Amino acid sequence: MIQDQYGRSIHYLRISLTDQCNLRCVYCMPEDMSFRPSSALLQDRELIRLARIFAELGFDKFRLTGGEPTIRHNVTELVQQLAALPGVREIAMTTNGILLKHLAQPLADAGLHRLNISIDSLNPKTFRRLTRWGNVDDVLAGINAAEAAGFPIKLNTVVVRDVNDKEDIVQLARLTLDHPWQVRFIEMMPLGRISDFQLSHIVTEDELRANIEAALGPLTLQNEGQLDGEARIFKLKGAKGALGFISSVTKPFCAACNRARLTADGKLRLCLLRDKEMDLMSLLRGGATDEELKAHIEKSIWYKPWGHGLAERAYPTHRVMSEIGG
Repeated sequence: MIQDQYGRSIHYLRISLTDQCNLRCVYCMPEDMSFRPSSALLQDRELIRLARIFAELGFDKFRLTGGEPTIRHNVTELVQQLAALPGVREIAMTTNGILLKHLAQPLADAGLHRLNISIDSLNPKTFRRLTRWGNVDDVLAGINAAEAAGFPIKLNTVVVRDVNDKEDIVQLARLTLDHPWQVRFIEMMPLGRISDFQLSHIVTEDELRANIEAALGPLTLQNEGQLDGEARIFKLKGAKGALGFISSVTKPFCAACNRARLTADGKLRLCLLRDKEMDLMSLLRGGATDEELKAHIEKSIWYKPWGHGLAERAYPTHRVMSEIGG
């Protein structure tokens, strides 16, 4: 297993299958977003080759992201090939859920282990305002299909000040009273040309917890504060499920970071909130051997930064969230 210079074991790779999406969420991309041509993205054979190399280096967890990963035309075949790689322990996916009504069971059959489904409001008007194009009923149908397919349910909510930070989060938190789901509230992070909007609309974990407790009662910290992935976990009294808070800006968890990111255009990104990347696609298409690729990956991971520079106002500018994969 690869370690960085700070002694962290890096074994979790988030793989973006595409930069394209069937929504235009306000916190993720501008509405007039343009996307890369297919030829500029990793092709199936290239993606599987890189995934195999990462697995041979000790990466045992892959998460498929986008854009929106389910719009890649052969997503179930890719899942099947990734799940068959020696050493891979878990394949997960983060999705907006729009297409899960039809894809949840095929993805489960292909070997996908976990799904995180994005839903920022149960109110149709608010959901439409945040996603610009979306219908919340499509996501709810996708959640039901995912549960029927046997997936444990985690719901991701990005909180935007003055949009979904009051009654909307209370309604979502209330879901955990009756469902064994984890609802996760995520602080917005400044990225690319919409960073001004993101910075001005951040809602902190402390504010969110106060709003939820005022409406639904006290929250009890779980697991002595140990993170579940990126989330600090709490429960409402008598709840079947749990609430998670992912607070990258106000309560960063960089010391426990174990991940790297492979963008859809073949760049290895070592920190979501740092612009520096290693161009693996050029090496691939330039004829690099597996051993040469491994050497470049190992060297890059050794220099993985300790954490982001938001406290010093060092904001990433080169990509918006959809171009990284979250």
